[in-house]
Amino acid sequence: MTTVHNGVSPRAHAVQAAAALAASMGIGRFVYTPILPLMHTQAGLSASLGATLATANYIGYLIGALAGILIPGVVRSAAVMRTSLVVLIATLALMPTTHDGSIWFALRLVAGIASALVFMIAVSALHAHLRGQSQFLAGWGFGGVGLGIALSGVLVFVVRFVGTWSTAWLASAALAVVCAVAAWGLTPEPRPVITPDAPGTPSSQRGFTALFISYFLEGIGYIIAGTFLVAAIDLAAPEWVGSGAWIVVGLAAFPSCALWAWLSLRWSRPTLLLVALLIQAVGVALPAVIGGVGPALISAFLFGVTFLGIGSIVLAIGAHLQFPRAVALLTAGYSVGQILGPLVVTPLLRDGYRDALLLGAAVVLGAAVAAAVLRFRFPSDLDADPRTATSTEEVVFDVR
Repeated sequence: MTTVHNGVSPRAHAVQAAAALAASMGIGRFVYTPILPLMHTQAGLSASLGATLATANYIGYLIGALAGILIPGVVRSAAVMRTSLVVLIATLALMPTTHDGSIWFALRLVAGIASALVFMIAVSALHAHLRGQSQFLAGWGFGGVGLGIALSGVLVFVVRFVGTWSTAWLASAALAVVCAVAAWGLTPEPRPVITPDAPGTPSSQRGFTALFISYFLEGIGYIIAGTFLVAAIDLAAPEWVGSGAWIVVGLAAFPSCALWAWLSLRWSRPTLLLVALLIQAVGVALPAVIGGVGPALISAFLFGVTFLGIGSIVLAIGAHLQFPRAVALLTAGYSVGQILGPLVVTPLLRDGYRDALLLGAAVVLGAAVAAAVLRFRFPSDLDADPRTATSTEEVVFDVR
């Protein structure tokens, strides 16, 4: 039997949370990726400034995440969520009003802060209202990120033929408004129940170190593809393929959390983490080594089906290891990795994106090596029936 909270069914809560995540992450954060090639060709945006603007957004996201960790009440507020949605929409609408790189930097920084706050509030709502038999809906709620990516990808794909980069930003703001309206009634958790971290054993501490390194490297490697994949494909395939690939990313990401949660009932999470990282490394490298439409779309699918799932798996393992403040530390390390990713590859962008994608794939392989160390060096700390381990919903909620 499903339980109705405040007159709203669990399914409606999942839809509201998905809409909030679509607005904050799928559009507010990731729409920059398909718009980036248009800004290069139409707005005179240089490759180095493009990387800097990506970094600004990731710095903002880290600031927002830290605010949520240090001031938990901030992300239990409906007013903060709604204000953040309005601010986020404003940053999207203001992007085409200027060609000043410093203003673009400020707008993407603020967008990152707002995205992080809405993300954490939406996740807390999923945890609060989707329990018992309704927990399966949470994976689809998290899929709102992928849905937002797909919708914004379709939008930019159409704009390529009927408008300009300015039109793309304004249309994205309008799409975010629609999602914000759908998310407006979302009710955050007023009194969260957080299980205190238990002290870990020395072995679990070493296992956590391997997990932290893996997630930090994943933050660097994944964001290189997350920022430059469309631009890289545009250079090696017909013009429509880049935007089409980003739509594929979103469509693959939409059911991915539900898929990886289902797989975790049958295989251990460390094994799944290793497999997901290896799949993602192939996806990131593919368009750099093989041109054409087919490899581009396969790359997009492999990237989309893994990047959200890896995060949910890592956070679940961190909670299971019972390392103090595990989720907060993992989230911070991942965020720092995202900031470093575009900066690390900036010197490689003079001759296109091939070398950047290859470096990104190599870094993800490094994350897989660290995951393998976790899987095979510390198996005793990870032995548990996955059906009784901490759920993804509970883990992500603790990021607050």
